[in-house]
Amino acid sequence: MERRRLGGSDLMVSVLGLGTTGWGAHAEFGEVDAEGARRQVAIALDAGINLFDTAETYGDGRCEQMLGAALGSRRDEAIIATKVFFGTSQSVGSGLSRRHIIDSCEGSLGRLDTDRIDLLQMHGWDGTVPLEETLSALDTLVTSGKVRHVGVSNWSAWHLMKALGLSELEGLPRFVSQQIYYSLQAREAEYELVPIALDQGVGILVWSPLGGALLTGRWRRDAPPPDGTRRMRGWPDPPIYDESKLWDTIDVIVDIAETRACAVPQVALAYLLRKPGVASLVLGARTDAQLIENLAAADLSLDEEGMGRLDDVSAPALLYPYWWQAKYDEHLGQADLALLGKYRDVSTPDGSIHRPLPGFEIIPGREAQRENVGRGRSADG
Repeated sequence: MERRRLGGSDLMVSVLGLGTTGWGAHAEFGEVDAEGARRQVAIALDAGINLFDTAETYGDGRCEQMLGAALGSRRDEAIIATKVFFGTSQSVGSGLSRRHIIDSCEGSLGRLDTDRIDLLQMHGWDGTVPLEETLSALDTLVTSGKVRHVGVSNWSAWHLMKALGLSELEGLPRFVSQQIYYSLQAREAEYELVPIALDQGVGILVWSPLGGALLTGRWRRDAPPPDGTRRMRGWPDPPIYDESKLWDTIDVIVDIAETRACAVPQVALAYLLRKPGVASLVLGARTDAQLIENLAAADLSLDEEGMGRLDDVSAPALLYPYWWQAKYDEHLGQADLALLGKYRDVSTPDGSIHRPLPGFEIIPGREAQRENVGRGRSADG
């Protein structure tokens, strides 16, 4: 399986990774038992996966224990990524204080049955703790050899940029990755998170690349919701802001899958693997069959037509200041083009500085005026 460098680190991660949320991280996700976890880890390792992602909070620490046991003697073949923030039932508090980070790391090392964590990720942002305290605690762990590299998850771009600047200023550990939600169901990450990753050399790991199972092919337009999914069990995210757009996106994914004679999830995964900055997609699976099917995405290459169709149907709305920036594409850098590249070849009308972008064509009240005029003409015979 292809491997990509994770940010500026020495970690070469497989383009697909195995997550542990399906091992009972939350009740709504179902539960894979210890034997099932061993099978999944063996399947993944044999397929070339070396990235395994978990968290202290998943299953109240149980998922870390299962991962450590499943890896066993093959520990050195793996890059173990875990997370700190929420704690476990045994934790004193939560967040990113020095005490919690140090205590959490020690607990994770014991549960994983390892002497090192390859990537320790901040599972959330803690605005109540000074960044200096958080980074100082991470420096202690890196210096001691208990942690090799550090990353973040679910941070805003300004959170990450502030931390990167402080790391450079104070000589503290630099975050090499961000694990984010990014899928064809919602591409908001392209506003700021993808550009900062490209500009600052931070690797992107993607959680829930199938949109919380919305893009597996089980959810279809005009069909009843599928039983047994996490959403039907009460897990609310990711949020859906535009149901019509979701169905349009699924229709295109299904059409491409049928044309390529492959499984629907493989198309959604292969799409993300072609997006700039993405190092690895973290897969979750409740069954061996699901895992094996999704692994084939690593070998699926979408052509430009397919990528274009998926880009167009799922494109995020251009919020301000992006629509303004898109008008003057000759001054955009490579990081900007992660979001605005699709508008680069839109021609500018003669004598106008305004590029015809989505929303520019709307004049409030014009349609109502046309309807009124139309009714008037009809009445006049």
